[in-house]
Amino acid sequence: MGNFKGHALPGSFFLLFGLWWSVKYPLKYLCRKNKSACYLGSRAGFQRLEFVEGIIKAAFALIGMVAEQFVPDGPHLKLYNYEEQHWDHLMNWQHATMYLFYGISGLVDIVAHGTNTLPVAVDRMVLSLAVFIEGFLFCYHLHGRAMLDVHVHQLLLFAIFGGAVCIFLEVFFRGSIVLEMLRTSLCILQGSWLWQIGFVLYPPNGSPEWNQMDHTNMMFLTMCYCWHYAFAFLILAVNYAIVYCCLSKVRGVYSEVDLRKILCSL
Repeated sequence: MGNFKGHALPGSFFLLFGLWWSVKYPLKYLCRKNKSACYLGSRAGFQRLEFVEGIIKAAFALIGMVAEQFVPDGPHLKLYNYEEQHWDHLMNWQHATMYLFYGISGLVDIVAHGTNTLPVAVDRMVLSLAVFIEGFLFCYHLHGRAMLDVHVHQLLLFAIFGGAVCIFLEVFFRGSIVLEMLRTSLCILQGSWLWQIGFVLYPPNGSPEWNQMDHTNMMFLTMCYCWHYAFAFLILAVNYAIVYCCLSKVRGVYSEVDLRKILCSL
């Protein structure tokens, strides 16, 4: 993760899931209100979506672990360098550990929603644990770094631990649209901010480098973080409106068909 691509890959992971959830949860909420207009409003329909989501999550995690281990300058499954007597590429190992727990979360989703062997709430509990482990690793990931580097990662921790708390609450308040949308906004924030960190610490294509010790850069990036969160809420609002309009049209078609059936029966 010590380069631009290393931040863009997990950033894309969180952005894709956040964008998907910004459609999925409004759809689920609105379908509950009018099941006749939406097949996915059934419990079985959303269980299939959760099952597929678990497969995608596990696949992304596997890609992340392989990438961290087998990049040209990666550890290649070597944890300790006995020749030089020191740990080998611990940063890559930390990132691989983060992906490992998301992979476990994906496997739990598959088992929980593909069979009846696990309580349904276990999927949220394990996902909450995976997000917490990510934040826990990042807490001890910043020692000895430049001021701006530490600051942008500390801002990332707010999104990570906020998401972990939201998901943990979903264990007890499953189906709460407020918690689901808040979790979605934090996921989008986390993804977009990882991209921002990549641009700040590893400017691509010869872009000017940021002064790591300039306090005004810290002030700007703190403000920029708030803009990222506003962007996340904008995405939620737009997608909610799109889903609502689409379902309203579907309801209109269903109502028209029902009306014609009534008139024909007369």
